[in-house]
Amino acid sequence: MRVRSREEVARILRDGDAIDRAFVAAYRRTVLRHRSAGVPLVVWRDGRVVEVPADEVELPDVAVEAPSNQD
Repeated sequence: MRVRSREEVARILRDGDAIDRAFVAAYRRTVLRHRSAGVPLVVWRDGRVVEVPADEVELPDVAVEAPSNQD
C-alpha cells in the first residue's frame, strides 16, 4: 500500500468524493452479502433497532466502486 502525503490526504478529505464512493461501495457490498446469505439487516427505525429482510433494503441506482489503494 502506498503512503500518501499530508497534502494528498487533505485534498481527499476536502473533496470528499472518494470517501463518498467508498461508503456507497461498502454499503452495497454489505447489503448484497446479507441478501446472498439470507440474513436480515439491523437498522434504526422510529427510535428502535429492528431487523429488516435484506431484500427490502434499497441499493443505490449505480454500482459505485471504492477507489483503489494502488494509486
